[in-house]
Amino acid sequence: MMQKHWTRTEKLHLTVSNPNIHIQGTHSYYSDYWDQGFETSVVRYLHGDEQTRHTPPPWPVDQLYIGNYVCIGAEAVILMGANHTHRTDWLCLYPFMETIGNAYQSKGDTYLNDNCWIGMRAMIMPGISVGEGAVVAANAVVTKDVPAYSIVAGNPAKIIKYRFEISVINRLLSLQIYRLPEEQVSRLVPYLSSDNIDGLIEAMNQLVNTRD
Repeated sequence: MMQKHWTRTEKLHLTVSNPNIHIQGTHSYYSDYWDQGFETSVVRYLHGDEQTRHTPPPWPVDQLYIGNYVCIGAEAVILMGANHTHRTDWLCLYPFMETIGNAYQSKGDTYLNDNCWIGMRAMIMPGISVGEGAVVAANAVVTKDVPAYSIVAGNPAKIIKYRFEISVINRLLSLQIYRLPEEQVSRLVPYLSSDNIDGLIEAMNQLVNTRD
């Protein structure tokens, strides 16, 4: 077995085989330094993982959608696929098999959008959407959707601040940078590795004019 090291990461488009997990692009990665990898250790399916996905599930399986350029820190947890059969509105929380079908309450699909960063040992609860460019701090427990380009921390996770002014965030979202062909994104790296939003927009306009 290859010795693990901080410099090695797991490219998700190369390793993920679960049909319930959808990977966009080729740059999203998991920093699997301490565990057995993304599918085995991070994505927690009660139904829909390697051991259960070959048998008919008792209910529709939640889907996980991961955008491009997503960074997932070591030992993060993404809680998925029916890990919510403990009804707080029932008298007993125990998931009796006789009533398990009614105990299940779908929280919906989970989305880690382009360019977000999930910190080490963070937990994403079912049905959450983490916005483009958002940061989830280490050890955060995310129970609500995370707005684009915000930074959240704590348990439950709360917004600490936004990375940029709202006007800049709106401009970034309108550009849909991470949906460009990856060759074009690579040409924008000098601007993406800065805070020069005007330079980025000018460079993108040049790309469009060159393409036309």
